[in-house]
Amino acid sequence: MSQPYLLVINGRPEGPFSLAQLKSLNIRPGDFVKTPAMDDYKEAHEIAELRELLGFSKQALIPQYFGHFDQRLLASALDWLVVSGFCVLPALFLILFIGDKDLRVLIALSLLLIIPVVKLIYHIFMECSAKQATFGKQILRIKVCDMEGNRVSFARSAGRNFAKLFSVLTLFTGYLLSFFNKQQQCLHDMIAGTLVMKDRLF
Repeated sequence: MSQPYLLVINGRPEGPFSLAQLKSLNIRPGDFVKTPAMDDYKEAHEIAELRELLGFSKQALIPQYFGHFDQRLLASALDWLVVSGFCVLPALFLILFIGDKDLRVLIALSLLLIIPVVKLIYHIFMECSAKQATFGKQILRIKVCDMEGNRVSFARSAGRNFAKLFSVLTLFTGYLLSFFNKQQQCLHDMIAGTLVMKDRLF
């Protein structure tokens, strides 16, 4: 059974409405709707059920809301915590049961290489997943997309994350570029043709 929808009318959420009621209201493809199961409002044409019922075609979604630098920075900090915890806990477990001091030091030092590599892999896979975001980005309600708001491919996600090297090699100037363009793209976003999109809020 289909869930009821909230519909934004004159800037205010109203409802809930059934599918039959939505049809009688003659909603348009660009009207914002939301079910209890959805995290945020979407335009009607973005929802397959409504496209089928109302005869809409899916339109290209041009992102208008972008993740700010502070949101991206905080999301990155959260992701460092997630990945570091994932790597450090097994290492600590090993260190506790290994008597060789040199081996314990080697395990500890290896984390300096392992954590960045795991974080790179984590970003690549999470940002091309259905969520389009790492755990940190999900908490901050931002996600990675292409220039039309669509989910990126694995190849583009990998390219974007490897391109972060250029943002770092420019003494982090590549990150500061987000302050000087309307779409708030960092250098690696420009190279990969990606955006960091923020959810719409009402």
